[in-house]
Amino acid sequence: MSSHIVGYPRIGPKRELKFALESFWDGKSSADDLRKIAADIKSSTWKQMADVGITYIPSNTFSYYDQVLDTTAMVGAVPHRYEWNGGEIGFDTYFSMARGNAFVPAMEMTKWFDTNYHYIVPELAPDTKFTYASRKAVSEYKEAKELGIDTVPVLIGPVSYLLLSKPAKGVDKSFSVLSLLGSILPVYKEVITELKAAGASCIQFDEPTLVLDLESHQLQAFTDAYSELESSLSNINVLVATYFADVSAEAYKTITALEGVSGCAFDFIRGTKTLDLIKNVGFPSDKYLFAGVVDGRNIWANDLAASLDVLTSLGSIVKKDKIVVSTSCSLMHTAVDLVYETKLDSEIKSWLAFAAQKVIEVNALAKALVGQKDEAFFFKNACAQAARKSSPRVTNKEVQEAAAALRGSDHRRATIVSIRLDRQQKNLNLPILPTTTLGSFPQTMDLRRVRREYKANKISREEYVKSIKEEINKVVKLQEELDIDVLSHGEPERNDMVEYFGEQLSGFAFTVNGWVQSYGSRCVKPPIIYGDVSRPKAMTVFWSSMAQSMTTRPMKGMLTGPVTILNWSFVRNDQPRSSQLPICQCHSFIRE
Repeated sequence: MSSHIVGYPRIGPKRELKFALESFWDGKSSADDLRKIAADIKSSTWKQMADVGITYIPSNTFSYYDQVLDTTAMVGAVPHRYEWNGGEIGFDTYFSMARGNAFVPAMEMTKWFDTNYHYIVPELAPDTKFTYASRKAVSEYKEAKELGIDTVPVLIGPVSYLLLSKPAKGVDKSFSVLSLLGSILPVYKEVITELKAAGASCIQFDEPTLVLDLESHQLQAFTDAYSELESSLSNINVLVATYFADVSAEAYKTITALEGVSGCAFDFIRGTKTLDLIKNVGFPSDKYLFAGVVDGRNIWANDLAASLDVLTSLGSIVKKDKIVVSTSCSLMHTAVDLVYETKLDSEIKSWLAFAAQKVIEVNALAKALVGQKDEAFFFKNACAQAARKSSPRVTNKEVQEAAAALRGSDHRRATIVSIRLDRQQKNLNLPILPTTTLGSFPQTMDLRRVRREYKANKISREEYVKSIKEEINKVVKLQEELDIDVLSHGEPERNDMVEYFGEQLSGFAFTVNGWVQSYGSRCVKPPIIYGDVSRPKAMTVFWSSMAQSMTTRPMKGMLTGPVTILNWSFVRNDQPRSSQLPICQCHSFIRE
């Protein structure tokens, strides 16, 4: 029986890291205080996985800000504008790169593949000098070992690190980041040597760029890199992990042939074609297959029977003792622990699994694969799966009929742009270059308090409306004083641009502690779309009408679009994304 977790959330079940970071940045706590909170989060995570029985427990997946930034620190790729004179990179330099300071801007941040997480983009140049400048991976391995837990240190692989980088400002366009491969590998060799000396028996290299559409020379870089590292990787197990999508036939051939690599991890939730590749092409008999059958990106309980079927089918190609049950990707993209959701609807809660529960699922599947199936656990899971499929709360006949009735013309405007512009101008009489704002105004502490008290039934509806009305009146007057042409009401009644609308739509559920890291200390609490979405009542008319009554200038209606709502939510896994927020709902928004 072998089980593996690609990675785990690092924010803590109640955002402990967020609050510790912000306290440290505000000068209210010390670096030692921050390290203490971090140590508590790491130790509880490792112990949790060890107690469940996970075979391959990851370390170095914790980060004070971002795992790619951690790699930048590890290889000493600090841009010239930051004051760093060599040696071990400390918090000052690390957080300056992440957040900037009074003198220099932060490094660029962008989406981590197609997730809602953001990473700090490395800036590289032909003269970048790589040096071993952060021993975090080694220190975390030792930290876990002192607790009696042997972990698998996780590193962003050298080729993916380079491919996820960008040329520094002013660098010649002909420069290729891959030209630095020979320069960065010596640092990786140093890290590997220290990890081996510390007692590590396995190292995981995350190479997620293998799922991208790579050119032949980029694929060759993987072969070259691991051939160069092979001697350093002797006498140690090496796992190369990909995730988020299928790998191409060429990438599959590359990854399964890498020198010195004893295991390959694939995402079988989004990588169904990769699964077909393994079945049709085969898999090396001397390597371990880490099968990502537990979804690391969503919060639904796995269909354990279906997952076991996949694993069993793989068992006809790969020896069972060479199969390791794993998550499809790091669990950092899901919420931390369902146990803290004491207010969530019990029926919906029975359909869910957060990171802590997914760890249990992985281990249960690994046991079942070798004949140690927990019948009671599988039966309970099957009952929950069946209940969800048959629940009347999931299926709304009216929504399905409305979506089925949509035609191609419903996705296009009925009038051409020039006609709409002419009518708009006659109606609004705007200047040639009208001014407006994006919409939302700052959410003050008093405003948050009023919403919080109203939600807790500490103030009446009348008191709440009065407070919000006063705030709207303030921003309306301010915009008129500034001579803004098209006004907004400031959105003081809204807690979040997605959550506010989701709370008023059927088919949505909301958590109390279902937080997910977006970047650094920024966490979001995605709504859960569990059923067909409908709009029981008007959502914006009351406040927009109130705001319009305060001015003779045009007042915008503020709506979060359906695509953004979909992409910022935990979506259903029982139907395509395109079916989950029908465009007819957007029409109903506009009709308000």
